[in-house]
Amino acid sequence: MKFIALIAIIQDKDEEEAIKVAKEAGAGSVTILHGRNIGLEEKKVFFGLTLEENVSVLLFVLPRRLSMKVMKTLRETFDLDNHENSGLAFTIPLSHVAGLDTQELHKFEDDIKITL
Repeated sequence: MKFIALIAIIQDKDEEEAIKVAKEAGAGSVTILHGRNIGLEEKKVFFGLTLEENVSVLLFVLPRRLSMKVMKTLRETFDLDNHENSGLAFTIPLSHVAGLDTQELHKFEDDIKITL
């Protein structure tokens, strides 16, 4: 089974909804990182406060067949194609994976059998 890393960068306020939507589309576990998005332009300061956007980085390891379904769901739900939206999602192919939970691996296999 070939695996893909799906990385989605979304606003902090959308974190729980993004995880829910991804799991409904077939994703299993997720690793969550928190950060700040500054963007192309320099930091803006308003009354001495820096205006940065807090974001959540969601990292999923998924079978290749399932990754595009989850990405499409996130893309549509959070309007990631809108240039005014600061969200982003992309995939990276993985050549070697160690440490996947066997229960999650069986879930992936069952999900793929159902979709075929």
